[in-house]
Amino acid sequence: MRHNYFALFSFLILSSLGWSQSNHVLWFDKPASFFEESLVMGNGKLGASIFGGVDSDKIYLNDATFWSGEPVNANMNPEAYKNIPEVREALNAENYELADKLYKQIQGSFSEAYEPIGTLFLNFDSKKSKNYKRELNINEAIAKTTYSIGDVDHTREYFVTNPDKVMGIHLTSSVAKKLNFNIGFESEMKYRIGEEGNTIVINGYAPYHSKPVYNDVENPIRFDENRGTRFTVSLQITNTDGQIKITDNKLSVTKATRATVMVAVETSFNGFDKNPATEGRDNEQLAKEYLINASQKTYSELKEAHIKDYQSFFNRLSLDLGASSAPDLPIDERLKRYATGAEDKNLEILYFQFGRYLMISSSRTPEVPANLQGIWNHHVRPPWSSNYTLNINTEENYWLAESANLPEMHLPLLGFLGNLSETGKITAQTFYGVNGWTASHNSDIWAMTNPVGDFGKGDPVWANWNMGGAWLSTHLWEHYSYTLDKDFLKEKGFPIMKGAAQFCLDWMVKDKDGYYITSPSTSPENLYKTPENYVGATLYGATSDLAIIRELFDQTIKASKILDTDAAFRSRLEQVRDSIYPYKIGKNGSLQEWYYDWEEDDSKHRHQSHVIGLHPGHHIIPDKTPELAQAIATTLDIKGDDTTGWSKGWRINLWTRLWNGDRAYKMYRELLKPVQPSGTTRYDGGGGTYPNLLDAHPPFQIDGNFGGAAAILEMLVQSNDDEVHILPALPSDWKSGKIKGIKARGGLELELEWSNNEATSLIIISQVDKKITLTIGSKKKILNLKEGSNNIIFY
Repeated sequence: MRHNYFALFSFLILSSLGWSQSNHVLWFDKPASFFEESLVMGNGKLGASIFGGVDSDKIYLNDATFWSGEPVNANMNPEAYKNIPEVREALNAENYELADKLYKQIQGSFSEAYEPIGTLFLNFDSKKSKNYKRELNINEAIAKTTYSIGDVDHTREYFVTNPDKVMGIHLTSSVAKKLNFNIGFESEMKYRIGEEGNTIVINGYAPYHSKPVYNDVENPIRFDENRGTRFTVSLQITNTDGQIKITDNKLSVTKATRATVMVAVETSFNGFDKNPATEGRDNEQLAKEYLINASQKTYSELKEAHIKDYQSFFNRLSLDLGASSAPDLPIDERLKRYATGAEDKNLEILYFQFGRYLMISSSRTPEVPANLQGIWNHHVRPPWSSNYTLNINTEENYWLAESANLPEMHLPLLGFLGNLSETGKITAQTFYGVNGWTASHNSDIWAMTNPVGDFGKGDPVWANWNMGGAWLSTHLWEHYSYTLDKDFLKEKGFPIMKGAAQFCLDWMVKDKDGYYITSPSTSPENLYKTPENYVGATLYGATSDLAIIRELFDQTIKASKILDTDAAFRSRLEQVRDSIYPYKIGKNGSLQEWYYDWEEDDSKHRHQSHVIGLHPGHHIIPDKTPELAQAIATTLDIKGDDTTGWSKGWRINLWTRLWNGDRAYKMYRELLKPVQPSGTTRYDGGGGTYPNLLDAHPPFQIDGNFGGAAAILEMLVQSNDDEVHILPALPSDWKSGKIKGIKARGGLELELEWSNNEATSLIIISQVDKKITLTIGSKKKILNLKEGSNNIIFY
């Protein structure tokens, strides 16, 4: 009895010292000063970044469909393809400097930019506060700010609901009639504020054109009241016992105990091919309807519907990494402690689940995928236009979707591919003179597919890459591979895959030895150095091009067989695939990035596109292609582990595919290295994590969040066709744990437990009766799964 009492006493002492931590709550003990300290929320379309100030609570507002620009003129450079023979002639003559120069003639316009709606301000007449705390609970997608002024406790609760399409902010005071505030709005867009009864209505519009921040020109942001996407923000206060007034276009409440602020946002975007000013949706009427419908429900009803909707996705997957003794600290202090090497397994889970939270919060709008910043951007000229960067970043955004049991969040990207394939047909014809469809380095909500560079001003190292359509099309197969949705494959997936494969077939040529190569080609954003010391970008047969094409051809062939269609086209793909220029291993043991064994101009370069075949591809596997896998390991060793956020996220995944869990875990810890915001946009300093857990490229890019979260799942389960590998890259530090709800290819869902770094329990839920090969450690076992739940016995 004395022993039990001591144990309980010890527990109470430890609890009072704060020795507990959360795997689903991040919190701060002070308001945010910078965006990178704000709490980001969203319903897959409407985004909010909450600062939680005491005197003034600043909230950035975004909408996934609010971009500069208009439908793209895909036929912008109709005779660009006529320059291709001249570029090829220069390459055949090994005149790479001339090829770089000539390739600039095959360029078009820059993308448009993702724009901020504006900033909401909740202004309070507050005195000095105490007991301040703000938090984000990702189990419920609800944020909260609490503090005390004198003997009055103040609470604000925030959520952005998908079912009711509004943001709700519920404010309370512990003492009656002590709640007083007004609501202001500012925007760098063109706008006007008006009143409709007890509602503030803000109407405005985006620029019809925005130049990238790196394009130094006069008048980079261009407005015209008759052009551009329209927006409406409607504000209303409900559920209050106070007095509501509108004065000087500000909505206010006084002498209240409680109040709920409703925020509705809508735009006129009506599709990639519709003019948003003349063919747009009625944004003003839609926002009005959202408020009317939401106001007919109580705050509790709105909140309950929000949580039910959100958790229908979030609760599908759970992860437990065993007991943790890390203290309960503000998230910024928690990151600093973790960076010293301290244990915090719940922080590792929090970061992973935060990735799933961001996916649900940013990717629920049909045909509008999450962009470089997800849906959270406050810059009129954001870094890299906050666009879709198709040479890695957009793809990395969605590595998490299927394995993390969020296939619905993949659909906005897959729908977007249909739009790209339409404009991409014109790009294929006018820029390259071939059939099929393609996309290039950048895109935007208007489904721009042309190579960028502003018609000859861009460097081919980033401007002229043209494998975006081929790489993105592999996501269509991934969706089928996980879901076994044959209707999707037939009606949507295969036609787009076939078009991308057709482009590659027509675009490739034979080299002097009869192998198929691309010409001209580049390796994304990287430069080679020839033996004559010329540093350039344009060449033929870049390894990354050929890796993407192999992966696409493999998948398109499989899809054709499953659908029993296009046998002649399939045969052509098989013939060309088997004659693609083979991988080469360089003299230093690394995988060659270029056709020749040339050096990289920067051996530590952030891009590693030539290893796509290992990840996210599937045709390089350690036990099936060991020499190539070892060459990639050598490549990664040469590059090192210090790189940008998104690149580090990718390299973690690559090490998991090399079955090196401890190296992957080392880099995962480094991905969480704290990066302090400065109030200016920085592009240097190395990758890591901002205080609010958003990825630091720097600056903020969401791809590192998604890539890092996806890598956690790759450590625990890998799959390929009818093969499942359990704990392929389990870190030594994760001695015991459990994951439930993880998806595997082949229509499988797993529940897995391990102890002492070995699997102890496995349940596989299969959509169909099927045979798989299960790998555990060095052992392989053939399993005949039945539809439904299968309890796997370990011997």
